[in-house]
Amino acid sequence: MKFFSQSFLYDDNWPIVSLAYFLRYPNPYASHVLSCDVISREHTPSGTLLTTRLILKRGNVPRWFPKQFVSRAESWLVEESEVDPFGKVVKCRTRNLDNLKVMRVEELVEFRQTEADKTLQHTEVRIVSGFGWGLTKRIENYGINKFKANVQRSREGVHLILELLRQSRLQPMGLGGTPIPHLLPAAHVNSPSVPHERRDEASDPPKGAWSRFRSWFSPSSSR
Repeated sequence: MKFFSQSFLYDDNWPIVSLAYFLRYPNPYASHVLSCDVISREHTPSGTLLTTRLILKRGNVPRWFPKQFVSRAESWLVEESEVDPFGKVVKCRTRNLDNLKVMRVEELVEFRQTEADKTLQHTEVRIVSGFGWGLTKRIENYGINKFKANVQRSREGVHLILELLRQSRLQPMGLGGTPIPHLLPAAHVNSPSVPHERRDEASDPPKGAWSRFRSWFSPSSSR
């Protein structure tokens, strides 16, 4: 098993950071996310909000891995979150649903408001492979190194949404108050067509889900 943990402090307060986290798809730093669907949402007797989302991500199979064991470089994940607006804590657990014999990935993320009215994010990930064939350690090392490489891009995506929220001048209440209807995440997000690493697409204008998402934050969109 491989384990990795990291903490990061946002200068923004908990309601706005939590909102940005749940609105993070689509964004140009997450072009590998093909879809994101809310499959259940309910309030608990204690007043917390439970949400389950189904996420489809596209990845890359390393060249050294036997191709006959993985039919496609896509994986379904389930994200289970609990929002406590009173204690100002978000807890989120994400795990993969397929290719479990090759690699099990479980990510735990927590957002908690600090006394200085900032937001502390703590992330933990556990990666376990039961594949065997002399590849177990290599698969686990590949998975943990891939996760570490993507941590910064994931954070940049959240920062981008935070900046859009600031620019919108809508001052949403976020998860600790009354939600703004047109800022709530859609139940389904199609694959964003956005600029990314490949230079031949970098000059194309943003289209699709990301373009529509940005339009929600323009002042003319406010109601």
